[in-house]
Amino acid sequence: MEDNDYLKFFAQRVRMLREEQGISQEKLAEKSELHRTYIGMIERLERNPSLVCIHKIANGLGVHITDLFKE
Repeated sequence: MEDNDYLKFFAQRVRMLREEQGISQEKLAEKSELHRTYIGMIERLERNPSLVCIHKIANGLGVHITDLFKE
């Protein structure tokens, strides 16, 4: 898998879990304690999030960090 493939998979997974919960990007950002535009930038592959941000997103979604990388 190429580096970009990992980012694409992660972005799709965040979007899928967020949409399954019926929450907006803005709400996820609030729950994750991140800036409201940051989630959109991740989902559009404009950002390569740090491990700390990935952990915050997992917490915001109420899932274990490993769930963000499972198919």
